[in-house]
Amino acid sequence: MVKKSSDALEAASQFRPHPWHGLEIGPEPPGLLYAFIEITPFDVVKYEVDKHSGYLKVDRPQRGSSQPPALYGFIPRTYCAERVHQLSPKSRKGDGDPLDICVLSERPIARSEILIRAKVVGGLQMVDGHDADDKIVAVLDNDYVYGTAQDITDLPAVLVERLRHYFETYKLVPERPASVTIERVYGRAHALKVVEAAIADYAGHFGGKTSRNSKP
Repeated sequence: MVKKSSDALEAASQFRPHPWHGLEIGPEPPGLLYAFIEITPFDVVKYEVDKHSGYLKVDRPQRGSSQPPALYGFIPRTYCAERVHQLSPKSRKGDGDPLDICVLSERPIARSEILIRAKVVGGLQMVDGHDADDKIVAVLDNDYVYGTAQDITDLPAVLVERLRHYFETYKLVPERPASVTIERVYGRAHALKVVEAAIADYAGHFGGKTSRNSKP
């Protein structure tokens, strides 16, 4: 058992639950999850949650002209460490962050710092440097266009191409080698394994319950 990170857990406020540590994983994990949204398709700045306070902070302006093709955030109470790394053969370790998730919605959603119900359909096996940095792909639960999708193969191929292109290029710097690779696109079955591994990694590093039934 890895020693708990008490400092991170203490950062969760009783008045405003920490989005990583204080919210539930989802109503029916690993298939139906909650996603905390950090970036929308309308953002030209990369925001991410400050791990100590739980508030959004500016990570960096987007260097290129492309914008996120989907809502982008993370799954509460997940962690990318040993078990996630084991599912990513070309990585050396997990990236030490909560598991990232991209959520497709037919209706434009322009607000971040929101919690949405997301149905897992697949994922991208991304390696950033030497770190496993998977991107789970999901659809907004009960979405009128994408809600019937069961697997990533049910989505329009161009949407998956856009996701792949975005993550392959969003860290590119002229005259420097690419630091990010997408090793493969995988379907729902493997995505569920990655989510389960990230839940287990969180429990191993931070402890705490992983309730399946609480609603936000």
